[in-house]
Amino acid sequence: MTHFMVFSLPGFDGEKISAHSIVSNWPAEVIARYDALQMVRRSAGIGKLRTTTVPFSYDMTDWIDDAAKGQELSELAELMRLHGMLAGHFFPVHDAFGNRGAVVWSGQANTLSYGDRLELQMVSIQIFNRLAEIGAAWKTGQVVLTERETECLRWTAAGKTSVEIAEILGLSEHTVNHYLNQVTRKLTAVNRTQAVVKAIRRGLIA
Repeated sequence: MTHFMVFSLPGFDGEKISAHSIVSNWPAEVIARYDALQMVRRSAGIGKLRTTTVPFSYDMTDWIDDAAKGQELSELAELMRLHGMLAGHFFPVHDAFGNRGAVVWSGQANTLSYGDRLELQMVSIQIFNRLAEIGAAWKTGQVVLTERETECLRWTAAGKTSVEIAEILGLSEHTVNHYLNQVTRKLTAVNRTQAVVKAIRRGLIA
């Protein structure tokens, strides 16, 4: 597989794949031509994604050969051939919020072994959900913790009390509580335990 695209599933009125692409290494010229021809509405692969949750593959060589015969699609067909996008393997995915999407892997191989298909399916699910988490974090705003706030939170995650953290860091218990209260407020958590959970999910502490 030489190319990939992670995208949210376009609606029936969608016109451009670039508007739904989350991350991709498709050549810019392929995407531009794909969008110019409104292939989102014409693609058999995208059409099938609306009716199944099971991974499937397309041998693009037949489509490319047919498209090359018509002037309108010939340029796109030639670009795809040039970049070795001769097969498409589609993996329908969804995130924890119920948003549907897909990861398509393209390359020379028109068939996948059972093991390769399982591995790509797991990778596709992980990629889509991780990107959804990152997107949700951006939408809710970036949280920036100071070095002291991060230290106090890490020790809290390790099960230490404010008194113990104060001894470890050489601070007063009052100061430790102040830092932890600040963290709880920044993360809009109801208590320290929830603050720790939110910080781990956001990657603020390991």
